[in-house]
Amino acid sequence: MLLPSDKIHAKPCKGIEDIVTEQAKASSQAHGLRYPFDDKPEVGTPIEVADGVFWARMDLPYTLDHINVWLLRDGDGWVIVDTCVDMDSSRAHWEELFGGFMGGKPVHKVIVTHMHPDHVGLAGWLVKRFDADFHMSRADYLMCRAMAADTGKEVPDEGIRFYRAAGFDDHALERYRARFGGFGQHIHTLPQAYKRVKQDDEIEIDGFTWRIEIGSGHAPEHACLYCEEKSVLISGDQVIPRISSNVSLFPTEPMGNPLQDWIDSCHRIREAIPDDVLVCPAHNEPFYGLHARLNALIDGHENSLARLHEVCEEPRRAIDGKVFSVLFKRRVGREVFFMAAGESLAHLMCLVHRGDLSMNYDADGVCYYQKVAKA
Repeated sequence: MLLPSDKIHAKPCKGIEDIVTEQAKASSQAHGLRYPFDDKPEVGTPIEVADGVFWARMDLPYTLDHINVWLLRDGDGWVIVDTCVDMDSSRAHWEELFGGFMGGKPVHKVIVTHMHPDHVGLAGWLVKRFDADFHMSRADYLMCRAMAADTGKEVPDEGIRFYRAAGFDDHALERYRARFGGFGQHIHTLPQAYKRVKQDDEIEIDGFTWRIEIGSGHAPEHACLYCEEKSVLISGDQVIPRISSNVSLFPTEPMGNPLQDWIDSCHRIREAIPDDVLVCPAHNEPFYGLHARLNALIDGHENSLARLHEVCEEPRRAIDGKVFSVLFKRRVGREVFFMAAGESLAHLMCLVHRGDLSMNYDADGVCYYQKVAKA
């Protein structure tokens, strides 16, 4: 995903990226992307995008207002990839599918691309309902359980130090305290057992082989599914056509380098998957043009890193306006402030790991990033 904003919104609002217009869609097509489907599926009526691969779309209560879930025909039943959040409306959507389009047939497997609530939210409910096998990567399964277990707990001192170092004032820190522990709000209790998926694993579905391709940076071990015979890639949040996935640094690993992990993942997937696949993303519409989109994601981040490096000729905090202005196309308001801070920190830490920026702390524990003078 695309992490939720502070509050649940009844109506969608803009995120880090501007809301997509028809002009933006035309621009994507001009840059090598092609959208083969003119219509989006209505709730309860999925669209077949490839033989035995069906696109269903469900509403989300977040800044990003929808998620695509994928139904794969599997003999006398189904395989579900991603699940939507755990809400009454989402369960109602699934019930409509069970009794209608899915014909009352059983679900054999539930596969979750990664740990974020819009993807894993109803996995536990679906697995229990159908006694289905549950497939997920190890790092995402364990991280999801750990974060969901924070519900109702006090914010840790490490988190306060982390965001104070980023430049949060007392008001922003109070907002962090108030929102801490909300990750599990829309996640049904996860199954106590799972089948691990890892790079190059193969899952047979309806007589066809789907290979696991792991990405990192947006989530610890994001699992994409590639079927060579169908020429289809279910890409989750790893490759989305018109928005870029949030890549953030978090207090749990303050010296991590998720952005470099993300860039490396995009390079590897570009090498591993042919360009002519139909990409089935978690958000927006299915498209052709995998390599063009991966190139755009890589180049976009590299260009942002280059601009950020120049801005840090003078010492900068992670949340300084000059830093935000080179990373984001729109003004960073309250609804996306935490996502923006996380992305800013990820970009700055990437430059630190590359040896391009230094980190210096003042007496209040605030970190300033500055360009390293090269001989």
